[in-house]
Amino acid sequence: MTRILFSGMVAGDPEQGGASWAVLQYVLGLRALGHDVYLVEPVDRLEPRSVRYFSELVRDFALDGHAALLVRGSAESSGIPYPELLRLARGVDVVFNVSGMLRDEELVGPAPLRVYLDLDPGFNQLWHAVDGIEMGFGLHNRFATVGLELGKPACPVPTCGREWIKTLPPVFLPHWRQADAVETDGFTTVGNWRGYGSIVWNGKRYGQKAHSLRRIVALPELTSERLALALAIHAEEGEDLRSLRRHGWELIDPARVAGSPQRYAAFVRGSKGELGLAKEGYVESRCGWFSDRSACYLASGRPVVAQETGFSRHLPVGEGLFSFTTVEEAAAAIDEVGADYTRHAAAARALAEDKLDSTDVLERLLERVDRTPADIAG
Repeated sequence: MTRILFSGMVAGDPEQGGASWAVLQYVLGLRALGHDVYLVEPVDRLEPRSVRYFSELVRDFALDGHAALLVRGSAESSGIPYPELLRLARGVDVVFNVSGMLRDEELVGPAPLRVYLDLDPGFNQLWHAVDGIEMGFGLHNRFATVGLELGKPACPVPTCGREWIKTLPPVFLPHWRQADAVETDGFTTVGNWRGYGSIVWNGKRYGQKAHSLRRIVALPELTSERLALALAIHAEEGEDLRSLRRHGWELIDPARVAGSPQRYAAFVRGSKGELGLAKEGYVESRCGWFSDRSACYLASGRPVVAQETGFSRHLPVGEGLFSFTTVEEAAAAIDEVGADYTRHAAAARALAEDKLDSTDVLERLLERVDRTPADIAG
């Protein structure tokens, strides 16, 4: 049994069920492999909403005694007390640190394998190489990414002198079973209109989901299928809101349908399929990012039509999963799914079982982390 410390965001920005699941897939998957897994999330302060959300998540996923919210730069925590975290850290074999968010050297440093887990490929590297932001690379001796094309000729993003281990997003299949009845008869997705600032590099903008969606804003007019977005968009984005509604997009309150891991899972399972939107930065960089959200749809037997980022070089497309670069391609793929839905729904689940099962994905990741020499890893 391996002792693993996993750091990622599950509650610091509460009511984001999808973001919580992005981390839970790893934690639950590693635990199911028989490893002793501890979850630590650094936060700026222990806000009551975050603590409440965290406590419910710990209860619902049986993480009691194996999880903590930790105030950055302090010994203040909710869940595992800080002295106990220090004791545990001295016996950890592997640290997985999403975007290097845990900077406490006494918790990260003792582990022989310290993995920087990049779930935001392109942005993490450009922030470091172009904007000069300290991303915490120096605390780590292994580097893993869901940017499947990072370092390859098609992807111009700098590797920052690191050897990046490529990994697909895992999905913990026992929590994501084949869905039954469709409750939202349309293609849906969950996301943020803007997450953070864009980056301009070598004359090209690496932007947000807002920029990607504007490219295909006419899509509802090209298909008879319902398109519904659980989109976190500020009310002051008046021009874009009017444009989305004018073109026929249905907007759903994301807090209502995805404000907890359970509500998020129910919304995904109840949808007919997903229109998978990618941040413009993923599209422009051709980094090969594939969404952990899309993995959940596929595992639920819900077909996915996803914006191309280079992922189609690594996952089979054309049955259950489709990629698109233009609004016309997106419409054609959506109509193709609708014309033979039963076949594509079965293919979606089969693809998740074959390619995204956390058992296989995480076993392979651990093996590669273990055998990658530290001097090559950075």
